Amino acid sequence: MPDQKLDNLLNLALDATEEEREKSRNLNVGYEKQTRKWEIIVKHSEALPGGSEISVVSLLGGYAIVTLPESMLDEYSRRPQIEFIEKPTRLYFEDFFSKEASCITQVQRNEPGNLQLTGRGVLIGIVDSGVDYRHLAFLTADGKSRILRLWDQGIPGNPPKGYATGTEYTNEEINEALSLSVQEGRRLVPSEDGSGHGTAVLGVAAGSDFSRGAVNRGVAYESDLLVVKMGIPRQDSFPRTTELMQGVDYLVRQALAMGRPMVINLSFGNNYGSHRGDSLLETYLDSVSSIGKLAICVGMGNNGSDALHCGGKLSAGEIQEIELGVGPFEPNLNIQLWKDYEDEMEIYLENPSGERVGPLKEALGAQRWSLGNTELLIYYGKPAPYHVTQEIYVDFLVKAETDPLRIQQSSYIDSGVWKIILVAGNIKNGEYYLWLPGGKTLNPGTAFYLPRAQGTLTIPATARRVISVGAYDARLNAYADFSGRGSCNLPYPKPDLTAPGVDILAPRAGGGYARFSGTSFSTPFVTGAAALLMEWGITRGNDPYLYGEKLKAYLRRGARPLPGVERYPDDMVGWGALCTAQSLPEI
Repeated sequence: MPDQKLDNLLNLALDATEEEREKSRNLNVGYEKQTRKWEIIVKHSEALPGGSEISVVSLLGGYAIVTLPESMLDEYSRRPQIEFIEKPTRLYFEDFFSKEASCITQVQRNEPGNLQLTGRGVLIGIVDSGVDYRHLAFLTADGKSRILRLWDQGIPGNPPKGYATGTEYTNEEINEALSLSVQEGRRLVPSEDGSGHGTAVLGVAAGSDFSRGAVNRGVAYESDLLVVKMGIPRQDSFPRTTELMQGVDYLVRQALAMGRPMVINLSFGNNYGSHRGDSLLETYLDSVSSIGKLAICVGMGNNGSDALHCGGKLSAGEIQEIELGVGPFEPNLNIQLWKDYEDEMEIYLENPSGERVGPLKEALGAQRWSLGNTELLIYYGKPAPYHVTQEIYVDFLVKAETDPLRIQQSSYIDSGVWKIILVAGNIKNGEYYLWLPGGKTLNPGTAFYLPRAQGTLTIPATARRVISVGAYDARLNAYADFSGRGSCNLPYPKPDLTAPGVDILAPRAGGGYARFSGTSFSTPFVTGAAALLMEWGITRGNDPYLYGEKLKAYLRRGARPLPGVERYPDDMVGWGALCTAQSLPEI
């Protein structure tokens, strides 16, 4: 019987065959085929012992990242101190591959009567794709690095104390590398930012580039920097939630050890989960947000104009059909359907040829159905200790083909219009919600035919205590339609506010500057603004308690309205557009 201490995806992955896992986008994430080991997220009540085959990285707040053989997972989960286990999921950039509008220059100006806030004394930390540490945006006026610590999780050798992977580089080592030629410096500190995402994000929040005066400065350009580069090299290249959690944990511990306030920027997200703030990633961020003088800023994602989400309300005696278009050449696909456990309904699936399976069995364990060229791998979950809703997860996989003449034709799932059919039983509420994977991973044409914009925010922007940031176009002074929108499922409004996120000029890895769009680049505006508020309040002694929820409240109160939005908070723009000057009580 499936273990109810494990989340649905992990239970399904353990029930699936190795071939099914490899075909799926989600089921193999966290599993290393060569060693037959799982990396998992654990919520626990007491310290977790390791062992010869078990690696435990303890995180703050009663969480841990554990790596262990698959054969030991069942016994390990039964330990009384373990409360719940989740498998990791993939994370995706929140980008597409200004300061005046956000009232930042008013508090930065080096003129009599102005506050001259620069972020001095405050730490800015990012967990991202890394950083081009040689870029002028991250150097002081005399050419020294502003990066105090850089943990590259993908370079084996010298991990930070308490962690199991990567290499940590100090400010002294980075400065030594800067004093050498590029080639020699790379041998000493070989960390690079292959995608350039982290370099651009950090540059918006805190870039300095004293060689260009104030032209290309970021928001908190005299803050000190901490960088975590996510990712252990692997075939799929996407970072995992386990790496993000360890990165945040490392940053918080560094800030506590230094006794300094810090703002963390997270410009990653994904679509897997109930979007109610109840996954272990979300509850972990809520937990660490209350430790030290800290704020965590998270992007809302860029699914606002994509047809990746839909929902509805089923009434007694009603039948509803949800149409899902699947584009050509789609190798696999998954959908999540979340509903209230109290509602009873029959669920059927119909392929583009009109063949139908169902009703799906409301029973724990993997279900397998076959339609055309597609195998359906289904897990009909139940509520768990950390979420009250019920998930029905469906993986669309290519059916195994033994005929060599048909193998080439059988590389993709059936394209066309699929239907999810809901037949009402005993209905008490009737609301249901579905999500497709995000991160621009699907082919054109794969989308819900009647999408829903509300609820398109990505996880972990759904966490209660983080500052969730949407995007608007500062030139048009209007909401950017790609920006993820809040959900009525949450008992609190999201986003908290918006910031410029269209055609943002930011440092480019390798040198120079380029323009970027996405909530990846609106979020660091708020990260930098939060650092300026912390400098005013904590570093300068005007308000030593200006962090956490209080800082969020100040930013929301100072936000300015946007044209066309009549009621606040709004699911597109939250409490309005970032205005740093109005967020300071002294202004």
